[in-house]
Amino acid sequence: MLNKLAKLKYLANNFEIVEEGDHVICAISQKKIPLENLTYWNVEEQEAYFSYVEASKKRDLLNKN
Repeated sequence: MLNKLAKLKYLANNFEIVEEGDHVICAISQKKIPLENLTYWNVEEQEAYFSYVEASKKRDLLNKN
């Protein structure tokens, strides 16, 4: 698959592919994340993050509320 957005269900230690694709979009930076590089996500928010930087930003935002 080439350049198709995947739909995933994020689980505690992995993710389930709901709709086939080769990437997802970071919830913070809007960067494209190839599935083979996907490492950071939030199960409760069902969001993916490009790196620990974006994941930390999201955590900080959630902690402020």
